[in-house]
Amino acid sequence: MMEQQGLRHQGASPNLADVLERVLDKGLIIAGDIKINLLDIELLTIKLRLLVASVDKAKAMGIDWWEHDPALSHPRPRQLAVENARLRKKIRALEVAALEARR
Repeated sequence: MMEQQGLRHQGASPNLADVLERVLDKGLIIAGDIKINLLDIELLTIKLRLLVASVDKAKAMGIDWWEHDPALSHPRPRQLAVENARLRKKIRALEVAALEARR
């Protein structure tokens, strides 16, 4: 019997594409802590959390930080147009002020 998605035989081991599809669909969380102690004194603790999921799955879980991080997302075109108009107005005002200062 063959499965429509992924075209694999019943009982056959899943291939990489099947595993990746399942991980992105369901999500995978890996968590771990690294602690460095010296004579029972905690010097450093590093908490590692890794989530592997599709964008749609992450959004369904309420995770969408990349949409609001300016380093990862571009401003909307309307915001760019407004900012552009504001800067052009400021440049014109500076040019006028420079011309008046020369007189």
